[in-house]
Amino acid sequence: MELNKAVAAFAALSQPTRIDIFRLLIKSGPEGMAAGSIAAVLDVKQNTLSANLSVLLHAGLVKNQRQGRSIRYYADMDGLRNILSFLMQDCCGGQSAICQPLIDEIANAC
Repeated sequence: MELNKAVAAFAALSQPTRIDIFRLLIKSGPEGMAAGSIAAVLDVKQNTLSANLSVLLHAGLVKNQRQGRSIRYYADMDGLRNILSFLMQDCCGGQSAICQPLIDEIANAC
């Protein structure tokens, strides 16, 4: 992951509601959640939620899929894996392969 993409991902997570959204979507697993359900669970106004989801989407942390008139959102596990890899790329004296199983295990936990 290049530095600018990592900065965008960390900037996206630098706001409490966006962290809550991202954690909720990770928790929801491969089923994801409809935008309305996310708003209800987190007690967030629809327009605020939409803006925050857009930031997370552009940062590569969530993905979406239209289902009729609603949009379903999912945590982008590849995006999560990329952030973890970025943070740990120089771990263990620059031998990132040692940490890769941990990164994969965390990212594939759902």
